Amino acid sequence: MHVFVTGGTGTIGSAVVAELLDHGHSVLALARSDASARTLQDAGASVLRGELADLDTLRSGAAQSEGVISLAFGRDYASPEALTRGIAEESAAVAALGQELLGSDRPIVVVSGTPLAAGRPATEADPLPTDGPVGGRSRTVNALLDLAESGLRSSAVRMPRTVHNNGAGGFAGLLVQAARRSGVAGYPGDGTQRWPAVHARDAAALFRLALESAPPGTAWHAVDDEGDAVRDIAEVIGRRLGLPVQPVPQETFGPFGPIFAADQPASSAHTRQALGWEPKHPNLLADLENIQP
Repeated sequence: MHVFVTGGTGTIGSAVVAELLDHGHSVLALARSDASARTLQDAGASVLRGELADLDTLRSGAAQSEGVISLAFGRDYASPEALTRGIAEESAAVAALGQELLGSDRPIVVVSGTPLAAGRPATEADPLPTDGPVGGRSRTVNALLDLAESGLRSSAVRMPRTVHNNGAGGFAGLLVQAARRSGVAGYPGDGTQRWPAVHARDAAALFRLALESAPPGTAWHAVDDEGDAVRDIAEVIGRRLGLPVQPVPQETFGPFGPIFAADQPASSAHTRQALGWEPKHPNLLADLENIQP
């Protein structure tokens, strides 16, 4: 299958590009810069130059493809306003890609996040929250999945809050960055809240499986660790960086603070059974041992 990929140089995207190529697919990837283009070409992908906001370019990429994986998102999360702009840009891009593929029987897989379920791990059957700082992303994904009724082979892979590779990435990676800046391996709340996690290469395998075989209008969970306590994550970070470990105000983490403080375990039992997905790479706490001082 010839697959158009956006966000192909990020933690998840680079793993997805490699996974597709390793399994006999060809890749056309959106590149925002010369550096991104070189990275993608070195990986074996063809390149389409453009920004996520270039909707005509996105439509062109989708028109040339036999399937689409949409992963790109803005790089600025520093303020609520920046996050809102990023969500609006992603929403327009996903809508344009979906409309281009509508009625063609060509699949599109988009990225989402695992939902919250009070008192238990969230499952694939739980709805995405449409309020809060990233609620707009959920509304975008829901709208795309609803187009399955109009003939779109849409599916969503819900990612845990931490997608890691070699000790970097995801919300745990943001804790590492904050620790390096502040000199404290901090965590919000009492640290007992749980975050699900997955290795980027395992997540990439699920994106491929969804592209190849997911029924229209379905959502899947790329979850290996159902829920690591945030304090345990901070303990590894503190030990690897030689820093004290202690609670810090959730405001330390900007617009992500309320999400960082939430207990949000998630299950992937249905995904494993239905799609045959089985994670094979190191779990989060083991992977964080790769952090260098």
